[in-house]
Amino acid sequence: MQGTMTSHGRLGIRLLTRPAPISWKIRNTLRWGFIWGWLTTQLAYAFSKITGVPTLLGKLSIRLIKANGEVIDYGVASYRKVTTAFGTFMVDQMQTETSEFGDFKYHDSGVGTTAENAADTAMETTDGESRATGSQTETSALIYKSVGTIPYTTTKAITEHGVFSSAASTTLLDRSVFTAVNVVATDSIAFTYEWTFVAGS
Repeated sequence: MQGTMTSHGRLGIRLLTRPAPISWKIRNTLRWGFIWGWLTTQLAYAFSKITGVPTLLGKLSIRLIKANGEVIDYGVASYRKVTTAFGTFMVDQMQTETSEFGDFKYHDSGVGTTAENAADTAMETTDGESRATGSQTETSALIYKSVGTIPYTTTKAITEHGVFSSAASTTLLDRSVFTAVNVVATDSIAFTYEWTFVAGS
């Protein structure tokens, strides 16, 4: 007696990614801070290209990672604000260089809702989680990019983000405010911050 037995199977891996709720998108993009940030970003590009005067621009994007592996892509959450403190820091670095200049990779998040201001030097209200140490790459020759993922241990509504030069205090590069992204314990948020130097032409 002879016989042949075969089995076939296929295993597929699919990353569960979906866009943010349309209600969040509407609320966030209708904020005056978002509208003004988007508008001034477009004007800054045009101004630099026409006049040759350089400008500095910031952009924050958000992806919520749920405990079950689902990813919710919120897209661009905020434009601007590079701080005066960072501008002062750059001027100081041109005179006396320190290693801090290459350390702007620490991401913090919080629950403050006061609008961004160039005079900001800290988060309004930190959320109690540790800062994430982000990556340091470049989107292009004139765009610095850092991605930092913060895991959360409790339920909270995240409404602000900042990029710093160390894991505690020190210089704030940029602070962003956005419509609340709700998290629960074991969720995490991947923050992508891009700092663009528009050199003009």
